[in-house]
Amino acid sequence: MSLLQQIQESVVEEGSDLGTILLKLRLLAARLGSDILEEWVKHESEGYPKDAEVPSYRIVGVTYRGTFSGPFGAGIKNAQIPQYLIEKYAGESWTKFEVRESIAAVDEMVKKSADGGSFGIDASNLILLLQGKIDEGYACNDVSGSISPTAFYEILQTVRSRILELTIELEKSVPEATHVAFGESTSNRTEAEQVQQISQQIIYGNVSTAVAGGAGANIAVGITERNNKSFVEYLVATGIPEEDASELAEIMEAEEPTSPDEPFGEKARKWVATNLKKAAEGTWNVGISVATKVLTEAALKYYGLK
Repeated sequence: MSLLQQIQESVVEEGSDLGTILLKLRLLAARLGSDILEEWVKHESEGYPKDAEVPSYRIVGVTYRGTFSGPFGAGIKNAQIPQYLIEKYAGESWTKFEVRESIAAVDEMVKKSADGGSFGIDASNLILLLQGKIDEGYACNDVSGSISPTAFYEILQTVRSRILELTIELEKSVPEATHVAFGESTSNRTEAEQVQQISQQIIYGNVSTAVAGGAGANIAVGITERNNKSFVEYLVATGIPEEDASELAEIMEAEEPTSPDEPFGEKARKWVATNLKKAAEGTWNVGISVATKVLTEAALKYYGLK
């Protein structure tokens, strides 16, 4: 059984240890030459350092409650403070907490919550920031912040889901990845670039930075609104042939999107439905899952909807 198949088998097995799965995935990433994937696995296994970008699924919401005292002995205890007011007077960073702990630590938090545990954050500085601004005439005596245990469970499930989605996409788009076993590696530059692109899209959910020139080399490929040339370059950088990318650009130039939620016009939508078969058949250098996300992202940027 190949290393990729071992990872797939383990990740869908109920109760399997994510730490062990990540170790195997890190080895696979090294064998395939993907530093993006290898770095993600390292951070998930060891925790995210302060200077590292945290994936969106690790940014969780925080709710706050406060105790206030007023004139003549009046008081309000354990009152929920609206998120809007926290962000208005203290900033959005207080309502969106970055979970940087390792996946093993997150798993422990989930186990703790099963025993009735809760998760709080130090909100003592908020007392000064909110003083006299929540309830007129009332002094803020105490503020406590808490994170729902569900948020940590969702992190675990998201990591599992992305590992499975990643390995499925590698299986479809880079067939050679299914042959990698312990002690074997690939030095094919084209394959490494494909793995980089797939990893970037699935893990971080965007391809605003398209990988080129092999592992470790990045070039920024952006889309200028209503600019066909940048649109085509963006798609080509992600593995879609220039001829197909140019054809779609011409169609999109001639029509408007259906709505902000549907970034394709009628003809463009039909084009996408027809041409995604090329991704499924392996004609494009990108699998169907990533291709769908890439095309949608590109259309949103082309029409200035994102």
